[in-house]
Amino acid sequence: MGEVTANRKATAGNYFEHFASGREFTHAVPRTLTEGDCALYIALTADRHPLHCDAEFARSLGFERETVNDLLVFHTVFGKTVPDLSLNAIANLGYADARFGVPVYPGDTLSARSTVLGRRESTRGDTGVVWVRTVGRNQRGDEVLSYIRWFLVAKLDPATPAVADDAPQTPAAVAPAQLVVPAQLDLSRFAPLVTGGRAWWADYAPGERIHHVEGMAVEEAEHQMAARLYQNVARAHFNAYALKDSRFGRRVVYGGHVISIARALAFNGCEHALRVLAVNGGTHSNPTFAGDTLFAWTDVLERIELGRDDAGALRLRLVATKNRDPATEETPLMETDAGGRERYHPSVVLDLDYTVLMPKAPR
Repeated sequence: MGEVTANRKATAGNYFEHFASGREFTHAVPRTLTEGDCALYIALTADRHPLHCDAEFARSLGFERETVNDLLVFHTVFGKTVPDLSLNAIANLGYADARFGVPVYPGDTLSARSTVLGRRESTRGDTGVVWVRTVGRNQRGDEVLSYIRWFLVAKLDPATPAVADDAPQTPAAVAPAQLVVPAQLDLSRFAPLVTGGRAWWADYAPGERIHHVEGMAVEEAEHQMAARLYQNVARAHFNAYALKDSRFGRRVVYGGHVISIARALAFNGCEHALRVLAVNGGTHSNPTFAGDTLFAWTDVLERIELGRDDAGALRLRLVATKNRDPATEETPLMETDAGGRERYHPSVVLDLDYTVLMPKAPR
């Protein structure tokens, strides 16, 4: 648990000095995900992937019933970690090596445990970046998710002596052999009329770009409700009073909610994608605030064989922009600043490299 305050009851969270490499956290308050949680997730994101909302479709593919959305699983596990890891975080910087395990069904209870992998102090000495590996499990002990993330966090005392840099190297992508395809998956009765999609695995060409057409505004009440759904209590998303004198002067939308909206938008053009197998890497490149409208495009990076006749994997790059429609307005991913350094265009809020399971066309 987090470092305690003087009264030894309320916790104030951990700061950079508290994250020694190898330290482990068993996070409190496991979470049982219900049908209500799944319905609220749809209400907040407009997600349409049928495996997560159509019980009959899910059963036709070999599952017990509809499964919990993979990203709802991610956010729930992530939310468990916040009081211990990122209550005092300034920003969540990125993800890597995220692997989704056994499917989660409504009624399953998820818990989380994290291990500190390394850290790097800032040159100014008042903040630092911490890398952790988090593993989420269900009530039977089955792994449902494992991922690395890194975040910028304040030091408790800037005068604390500097620590050695032991930041880890993260893999560029999850290896195909590590991708978990649900053992019960049976695509012999996959019905394309259910998804409405027209494109199969072989129809996606590396180098192709798909504009997802629609945009979605992020409302204040919705992003606050989403963070509460995930029990993500990070100050940056909740405490308007504490943030009034901060860099932005207001609450920042939880980056995971941006991911969920972007993937919901990406349904149009990737309708047959059944589930997320992995997140290879991700960057929240610019902040999102209430009132911003999000758009998305997908670049197809790679087609991956899984040793199956009925399905393969697609490695995709999902990019989300704010207040700029990349389908109709020129929107570069990167730009060069006055100092000659390359950085993300100010309208780009998400750069996510992930892998999905995609059926092959029936023979």
